[in-house]
Amino acid sequence: MKITFFSTQQYDRSFFETHNKKFGFELNFYDVGLNDQTVHLIDRADVVCVFVNDRITRPVIERLAAQGVKIIALRCAGFNNVDLEAARSNRIKVVRVPAYSPHAVAEHAVAMIMALNRKTHKAYNRIREQNFSLNGLMGFDLFGKTIGVVGTGNIGEVFCKIMLGFGCRVIAYDVKEHEGLKKAGVKYVPLNELLTNSDIISLHCPLNESTKYIIGDGNIALIKKGCMLINTSRGGLINTKSVIKALKSGQLCALGIDVYEQEETLFFRDLSGSIVEDDLIMRLTSFPNVLITAHQGFFTTEAMDQIAETTLRNLQAFGSGDVLINEVKFDG
Repeated sequence: MKITFFSTQQYDRSFFETHNKKFGFELNFYDVGLNDQTVHLIDRADVVCVFVNDRITRPVIERLAAQGVKIIALRCAGFNNVDLEAARSNRIKVVRVPAYSPHAVAEHAVAMIMALNRKTHKAYNRIREQNFSLNGLMGFDLFGKTIGVVGTGNIGEVFCKIMLGFGCRVIAYDVKEHEGLKKAGVKYVPLNELLTNSDIISLHCPLNESTKYIIGDGNIALIKKGCMLINTSRGGLINTKSVIKALKSGQLCALGIDVYEQEETLFFRDLSGSIVEDDLIMRLTSFPNVLITAHQGFFTTEAMDQIAETTLRNLQAFGSGDVLINEVKFDG
C-alpha cells in the first residue's frame, strides 16, 4: 500500500519511518499542504495522509477518487477540514487518530495558564537582560479559582482532573456530561453561566457548525471581567476580532492560544525572514498579556508515537478488510 503524506515536517518523517518498519508500507512525503493546487502531486497512491491545516474539499476529494485514492488518513483528532459528505459520495473512507495523547494537549493548556499568570516568559527575558525587578510580574493563586472547561472529551477530562488537583473549582459545559467527572467534583452548567462565573476559561471542544465562534460577539460580553481565556483546540472556536476588543477593554485579562483561525498560512512555517500580512495575528502579538504558540500542544514524543502507530494501524485494518474503529462518517 502506497501512502502519500502532505504537510510533513522532518519529525513526521522520522516517527512514521520508525513505526513503519513493522508495517512495510510505501511512504511518500510532501512538505506542502493538500489542496486543489497540490492534489496533482499524488502518483498512484492508495492513501493520502493529512494534517490539521490541509483542505480536503469536495473538488479535492473528487480528484482523489479519480486518481484511485481509497482512504484519507487524518493524523490528528479533528476532522472539520474534510468534506465528509463528498468523501462518502465518492466512496472514500476517512479515518483519524481520536486520542493520541490527551495529556499532551491538556498539559500544554496548563502550561499556558501558568506562564500567563506568573509571567514566567517575561521574567525569563528580564533576567537575560540583567533586570531582576519584580514590578509587573504579580500573579494570583490558582487554588480556589473557578475554572470553566468547554468540552469534556478525552483532553477536557484530563484538563479537569489537573485543575482539580490544583484545588480549583471546576465547572464545565458539554452537550454530553461525563459521569466520572461529576463524581470527581466537576459541576456541569449552561454555557452562559460558565462564561459569567469563570476566572479562567479553557476550550477543549471540536470545531463544527454549533461551536464556530463559541466565543464571539454574541456572548463575549457575558465573560467575567478579568477572565483568562485559553484555546488549545481549534482556532475557529473564537472570533479573533471580538477577543481583541475584549483584551483592549480589560474584559479579558489574558489570552493564551495554541491555535488560530487563519493558522494554515502561518503555523508550521519559518516566516522569520518574511513580512507577515495577517494583521490580526500581528495585533495579538503586540499585547503584553497574550501568549501564542504555533499549534504545539500535541508535540510530545508520546503523542507522536501514538499518532504514527494509530495511523498505520488504521491503514493496516483497511488493507485487511477489518473493522475501522477510528472511521469518521458523514452524519447528515
